[in-house]
Amino acid sequence: MPAPPTLTNWLSIALLGLIWGATFMVVAIALEGYGPFTVACARTTLGAVALLALMRLLRRPLPVFTAQMSRYLVAIGLLNTAVPFALLSWGQQFVPSAFAGISMAALPLFILPLAHVFTDEKLSLRNSLGVILGFVGAIVLIGTGVLRIGTGMEPLGQLACIGAAISYAISSIMTRRCPPIDPITMAALLLTIGAAALIPAMILIEGVPTLAERRPTIAIIALGLVPTALAAWIRVATIRTAGSVFMTLVNYQVPLWSMLFGAWILNEVLPFRFFAALALILLGLAISQWATLKRLLRR
Repeated sequence: MPAPPTLTNWLSIALLGLIWGATFMVVAIALEGYGPFTVACARTTLGAVALLALMRLLRRPLPVFTAQMSRYLVAIGLLNTAVPFALLSWGQQFVPSAFAGISMAALPLFILPLAHVFTDEKLSLRNSLGVILGFVGAIVLIGTGVLRIGTGMEPLGQLACIGAAISYAISSIMTRRCPPIDPITMAALLLTIGAAALIPAMILIEGVPTLAERRPTIAIIALGLVPTALAAWIRVATIRTAGSVFMTLVNYQVPLWSMLFGAWILNEVLPFRFFAALALILLGLAISQWATLKRLLRR
């Protein structure tokens, strides 16, 4: 069983909530001057360079690249960076940044069943009820969009954001099951693998990028250094010490911050169903994570 969360784990969750909640707003700003694959590639590559430099500075060791270790790193690198970054950047061309943030709140709804099957973190009756309620919230969030596929790009953008959440969920379970490896080294290698996949994809689809205006350029640099490099390190360290289910607590904060930044900074109009979906998803999370929340209240 995972060790009880420490104070450092709780502080990490709070910081990640703020960082990731603001990420969708920053992606929207970066898309003002760059294509979606360029945004995904740049944030991954910059993040990889930053963490590789930190890894060398701190003299963190490379793992022994056994066949099992290599398979895990490649799979997690693709599912935790390349695939979700590309899906979110592409999807945010057609949906509000707040939608992308709320869709990330559905992440635990995918993690809990996967953790039940593939780890020692088992589903209880309460967990199952929370998952069902949360799925209802996800359906409300999408609304009738799925029924309108073929009539515009918004429904596909919505599905891309949900697909990113599923990709993160699978990578979270695989991160927990990965053989022992230094967390900074792991985060650096995962981003390097993601960059190796996204660079040729970017060149093939969008070509070699040219420097855009100042605002989207600053946004794209910030994406690589803060929510990608720094957050990747914090995320890996938290999952490996406190478990992937504990990590889902960050999703209480992400949609709230994303809605706040979207409305405040980007002047996005938020339909009522966004608030209804968020309420259902957060209620489902509260039910499924009740034991963890009780421990927090005792502290």
